[in-house]
Amino acid sequence: MELTGKIIQILPEKSGTSARGPWRKQEYVIEIPGEYPKQVCFMVWGERIDKLGIQQGQELTVHFDLESREYNGRWYTDVKAWRVEPAGAGQDDGFDQGGEQPPMFDDAPPF
Repeated sequence: MELTGKIIQILPEKSGTSARGPWRKQEYVIEIPGEYPKQVCFMVWGERIDKLGIQQGQELTVHFDLESREYNGRWYTDVKAWRVEPAGAGQDDGFDQGGEQPPMFDDAPPF
């Protein structure tokens, strides 16, 4: 899935330590233009935070996966970015995408 819009807010970075070691995540709010603009909060994990260098005001296309989980009878949904590029850019524009696509997309045809 993907969204294209303008970064309107950068939330404080969160970090901690789990059984697998230290972790970091950064959340961003992107506004999707239209007659009734929508705002979506997405997250970037680990070293991709620094690689992407997302700034407020940037026009970006964010490719993401949705993941939901249940905790104590309530459901929580994460919007996890796996590629970020300037709005209107192609895949081979030289912009640092922050890594490869997840393995489940390795056999997918190019878009």
